[in-house]
Amino acid sequence: MAQGISLTFTNVNDADTVNRLTTALMMVDGVESAEVGRHGAHVEGRTSREALLRAVRELGVEAR
Repeated sequence: MAQGISLTFTNVNDADTVNRLTTALMMVDGVESAEVGRHGAHVEGRTSREALLRAVRELGVEAR
């Protein structure tokens, strides 16, 4: 069963970063959809919060 996970970002100030975050989150195994904005994201799928945080942090974005 798919689950929803919300993340909160800091220091995301431009559309390019939002686009890179969207791509990174969609590439995480098990992600079905990701709605991403400057302040956070809501992800649906069968994945772990830790995997999502790792993908975001690899881009240099702080998330919780």
